[in-house]
Amino acid sequence: MLRGLTGAGLGKLESTEQFIELAAKYGFQAVDIDALGLVESHSMDGARELLAKHGLVIGSIGLPVEWRKTEEEFLAGLPKLAQAAEAAAALGCTSCCTYVLPSTDYKAAHFMALATRRLRTCAQILGAYGIRFGLEFVGPHHLRTQWANPFIWTLEETLDWIDAIGESNVGLLFDAYHWYTNGLTVADIEKLRVDQIVHVHINDAPDVPLAEVRDNGRIYPGEGVIDLSGFLQGLQRIGYKGAVAQEILTAAPPADSPENLVQRSKAGFDKVYAAASIS
Repeated sequence: MLRGLTGAGLGKLESTEQFIELAAKYGFQAVDIDALGLVESHSMDGARELLAKHGLVIGSIGLPVEWRKTEEEFLAGLPKLAQAAEAAAALGCTSCCTYVLPSTDYKAAHFMALATRRLRTCAQILGAYGIRFGLEFVGPHHLRTQWANPFIWTLEETLDWIDAIGESNVGLLFDAYHWYTNGLTVADIEKLRVDQIVHVHINDAPDVPLAEVRDNGRIYPGEGVIDLSGFLQGLQRIGYKGAVAQEILTAAPPADSPENLVQRSKAGFDKVYAAASIS
């Protein structure tokens, strides 16, 4: 499994170039970045050279489409999705991901109908470029009542929804934090097929009651109470070999420098990978 980073939790990065350089310096193998932005700023050849120079691949891109709001906003984003997919594919990235909030101000059944159609369309566009589409269920309890109507926040519901979307390139963005806040176990991971997982996020949680774990209260891998060795071993047992990307969401921006935070991230990965006997 590749050690990966997102920019979340790394403080005020000056540029994508700085992010890439720090990731490589501290032994990471994958970065989640905006592939299209990288191509637009460096050219295709320049982007390829930058990644190759630092021995990195792109783990995943984010979905550049607003699918949660109006139809007009959704449709306006589709041309950029095609451009982003083309750029990602040309740089060797095969994953695109989005998150699914566990409640909504829309009527849930109507929102489900709209979201299913919209995400199916996104999956079809991504699939034309050989890119898989990961949906991330979001587990923290406080978000389940943040908006008026409950929506989806469990693994089982998300898998059922993926089946309903009906495109073979759709799977899970599987996040250790949401696995934990749903009270899932290693056995739940082992029930999955590896082809159901598109991408993985890793982070840790403070020692507070499960119902009080906040989405923006995440801490670095190995510094909290999540059984990350079990999480990684479960993924290894089902044959997952893709990127495991750190994503740290905090209530306030980190005060430390990006370099110190990436170094701290490396220490966390070293700890949890060693505990899971993963090289």
